[in-house]
Amino acid sequence: MLPPYLDESLEADETMRKPPKTNNNDFLKNAVSNFQYQISTHPRFWLFTFFLFFQLVVLIFTRNSPFPFSIHSPPSPLPHFPSEISVFTDIQTPHQGKNVIYPYGDSECEYGRVYVYNLPSKFNKDLALSTCDDLDPWKWQCGLATNDGYGKRSTDLILPGNLSVAWYRTNQFSSEVIFHYRLLNYKCRTNDPESATAFYIPFYAGQAVGKYLWTDEIENRDLLSNKVLKWVQRQKYFKKYNGLDHFLTIGRITWDFRRLGDPEKLWGSTFLNRPQMQNVTRFTIEKAPWDANDISVPYPTGFHPHSEKELRQWQNFVLSYNRTSLFTFIGAARGDINSDFRSRLMSYCRNESDTCRVVDCAVVPCSNGSSEIQKALLSSDFCLQPKGDSLTRRSVFDCMVAGSVPVFFWRRTAYTQYQWFLPEDPGSYSVFIDPEAVRNGTASIKQILMSYSKDQVRKMREKVVETIPRIVYARPSGGLGSVKDAFEIAIEGVLKRVKDENEWKEYVDLGRGR
Repeated sequence: MLPPYLDESLEADETMRKPPKTNNNDFLKNAVSNFQYQISTHPRFWLFTFFLFFQLVVLIFTRNSPFPFSIHSPPSPLPHFPSEISVFTDIQTPHQGKNVIYPYGDSECEYGRVYVYNLPSKFNKDLALSTCDDLDPWKWQCGLATNDGYGKRSTDLILPGNLSVAWYRTNQFSSEVIFHYRLLNYKCRTNDPESATAFYIPFYAGQAVGKYLWTDEIENRDLLSNKVLKWVQRQKYFKKYNGLDHFLTIGRITWDFRRLGDPEKLWGSTFLNRPQMQNVTRFTIEKAPWDANDISVPYPTGFHPHSEKELRQWQNFVLSYNRTSLFTFIGAARGDINSDFRSRLMSYCRNESDTCRVVDCAVVPCSNGSSEIQKALLSSDFCLQPKGDSLTRRSVFDCMVAGSVPVFFWRRTAYTQYQWFLPEDPGSYSVFIDPEAVRNGTASIKQILMSYSKDQVRKMREKVVETIPRIVYARPSGGLGSVKDAFEIAIEGVLKRVKDENEWKEYVDLGRGR
C-alpha cells in the first residue's frame, strides 16, 4: 500500500488528466469507425497483431491455469494375454514433468541431484548382521544386509519359466539398506554437494534401535541417533536451510522413534522428537498422520524384477492365474476372538473353508515370505488385511504383488498412508468393510465379497496388477529403465518437493528485496 500523501497526489493527478465527458453512443460509434478504418488500411498488420495477442493469451492461461492438463489419455482395459509382455501402459510418476529448464543442464534429472553423505560405518553397515539364519522369525535383523538389502534368493517357490529368479527372502525392515544401495548407484546422484538439490543421510535408524526395543536399555536406543544428529548438525549444507533439503530412510514404523516423556510410554527412541529432525524428510513404512515430513513408502516384498520384461511377465502371469478361492487370510492370532480382530478373522475363515484359505503364521514362518503364502494369495480373488501390530502391514503389498484384491478394515492401513504409490480411488483396487459391523455380526465378509460380479473383480484385479511397478523395488542398481519403481517414485517425489520449496524461498526472498 502507498503512503496516504502519495495516494492523494496520484488521485489529484488522475483527476487533472480525466477527459471531458462525452456522449457514450458517439464514443462507441467513433471507436468502431476508427477500428474499421485501421483494418481496411492495414489488414495484414492487424491480422498479425491479433495473432500475436491470441498466442499471448493462450500462453498466459496455460501457465497459470489451476486445472491439471495431461497429454496422456486414461489407460484402456487390460486384455488377458498371458504371453504378451507389453500389456500395460507406462506407470506415471506422482509429479508429471512439464516444459521446464532442467537444473545443471541435465535433462535426465528434471528435479535435480542427490548428494549422499559418507557417514562413518558405525551408523550404517556395521549395524547389520552379516551371518545368521534368515529363516528364524525371531531374529528380525537376519538377512537385512544380504544382497544389498534384498535378502537371499527364494528356493522354495515353484513358478513357471524363469519367474522364480526375481524372488528373494527380503526382510520387511530392509528399506534403509535398499535405499542406500540404490542411491549410491542412482543416475541423479552427484559427488559435488554444491550442485545438489537434496542431501541424503544414510543412517540405519531402524537397525540402531531395533535390538533394544524389547529391553530396558533406553539410553542405548538413543545412543547412535544422538551421535548421528550431532555429526549432521556440524555439516555446512545442513546448516544452510536447517535440514529442509535433507532426507533419510527409516526401515521401521514411525512410532518406534517417537518416545515420549511419560513413564508409561517408554517404547522406542526419541529420534523423531529431536529438534534437529523437525525439518528433515524421512521415508518410513508407516507415517504419523499429522507429520508432513513423514512419507510412507511400500514395505519391501520378496519380488524384485531384474528387467522390465521380467516385470511384465509377472504381471501377465498373476493377471491370468486361475483363482479357486474367494478370499484368504494370512496372519497370526494375538489373543482370544473377542479382543483380537485377527483372531476373529482366522476363526471366521476356518468356518468358511469352502471359500476361504488360511495361512497361520504361528505355524508357517511368514516373516520373510514362503511358498504357502504365495500359493494362498495367487489362488484367491481377495485377501483380508486387518491391522498388523500397527495400522499397516507388509501383507498388503504381498497381496497386491500376487494380484489379489486387498480387503481393508481400517482406512489408515493404506488409504491415508501411501498416496504417492497407490491409486487415488480406493474403490478401484480394494474393498473396505467396517470392522464393527463384522464384530457385531451385521456384516458378512463372504456375502459382501460375493456381491461383486466377475467383471467388477476383474477390473479391480487389473488395477492392482497395473500398480505393481509402483510398489516393488527393482533389483538392478539402475532401476527398470522407463518404468518407475517404488524407489524412483519416492526419490523423484522428494526431489521435486525440495526443489519447489527452494523456488518458494527464492520467490519470498525476492519479494523482500534480498
